[in-house]
Amino acid sequence: MLAFLFFFSSFMPEPGKKVVYVMDMKENITKATWRKTKQAFAEADSVNAHVFLIHMNTYGGTVPDADSIRTKILASGIPVYVFIDNNAASAGALISIACDSIYMRPGSSMGATTVVNQTGEAMPDKYQSYMRSTMRATAEAHGKDTIVSGQDTIVRWHRDPKIAEAMVDQRIYMEGISDTGKVLTFTPNEAIENNYCEGIVENIEEVLEQVGIEEYEIVRYEPSFLEKIIGLLVLPVVSGLLIMGIIGGIYFELQTPGIGFPLGVAILSAVLYFAPLYLEGLAANWEILVFVIGLILIAVEIFVLPGFGIAGALGVIFAFAGLLLSLIGNVNFDFEGVDPSNITTALFTVIIALFGGFLISLYLSNRLFSAQSGVFKNLSLKAVQNTDEGFVSIETSLLELEGKKGVAKTVLRPSGKVMIKGEMYDAVAETGYIEAGDPIEVTKVEATQLYVEKILS
Repeated sequence: MLAFLFFFSSFMPEPGKKVVYVMDMKENITKATWRKTKQAFAEADSVNAHVFLIHMNTYGGTVPDADSIRTKILASGIPVYVFIDNNAASAGALISIACDSIYMRPGSSMGATTVVNQTGEAMPDKYQSYMRSTMRATAEAHGKDTIVSGQDTIVRWHRDPKIAEAMVDQRIYMEGISDTGKVLTFTPNEAIENNYCEGIVENIEEVLEQVGIEEYEIVRYEPSFLEKIIGLLVLPVVSGLLIMGIIGGIYFELQTPGIGFPLGVAILSAVLYFAPLYLEGLAANWEILVFVIGLILIAVEIFVLPGFGIAGALGVIFAFAGLLLSLIGNVNFDFEGVDPSNITTALFTVIIALFGGFLISLYLSNRLFSAQSGVFKNLSLKAVQNTDEGFVSIETSLLELEGKKGVAKTVLRPSGKVMIKGEMYDAVAETGYIEAGDPIEVTKVEATQLYVEKILS
């Protein structure tokens, strides 16, 4: 009980002090930023914060996530202030305008909310129309004053919606504020003159001084352990290693009978690959499904259908597409806003990981599980108990089959059935696959297992 009270007392401010909850927003606005914002507001509520302060420096980000954040801010039960420490561009400007008060460092800027793709080109007008209305609505949410003077009624917005719209649309003209042909971006002094900034400050302490908070305790948002793990797993290098784990696990599982540890590694690697990308908003449900369908088609080709045909080819294509698309921030089949460099990075990550995983699997298969010198040779099914050492674990009739010829009754990939002298035997192809009906010759007999090779005509 005492430990419980001590734990929660660490979150309680000293008597007379106000709790100021500070969250850094110094990265591109993404789904991860929205997720962290929800966590930060929940924690601010748990510590009974009096003020929520965003320390911002961003060039923008995705519109849906910025819109979710601004909605959260507008619905907040406590004042939300923003300290613009250099940049509040695009999505950052939208979030800033949603806050109750805006404070800017000297030399900082706010605005330029035109919706662009990753190459900096303006998106079609349907995107701009949505952003214009969102900016207007955000500015209008801060209210207006209605002044009656004689027969005239004057409406003064606390934040002029037309100014917010001019940050999106270069066609809007406002005398002395915005010239046509230029998207509006405010300096600190310009923002103050137009009621879009409450003060010019150097740091958070000066922000709190201007809002009249003298006795306070700052609580900062710290990413959870899970957030740090997600950030690590979405790195291209780590994603590549996880793809290698998927390929390696599947390869080793095909080399051993039954279901065992390699398949577990493949499944775990797949979960660690897709789950963080899904949480980051990169991997959609259908992209993960495409990958799973690809694996199913490959399995059907290996275990059900003879040869390597349409199912196998489609399986490889689907699996590759699922891995690739999960690394790209596309929306369904719309790649208009995707940075070409991101596509290139994703393509190289998947290709290198696939080939690297396959080559490493081949290498480790020989090095680790070799019956003669492998590190895990005691776990290998290739271990030999030689008859000259006193081991007689098989019928001598099997030993007599070495060098005998027969025919493959099923496809050997690499294991299957062969017919020798009218008798059916289990066998393993020494190299490659052997089709049903191909002539074969027994090359060796080890541990009740026949090893065969195709007889070339």
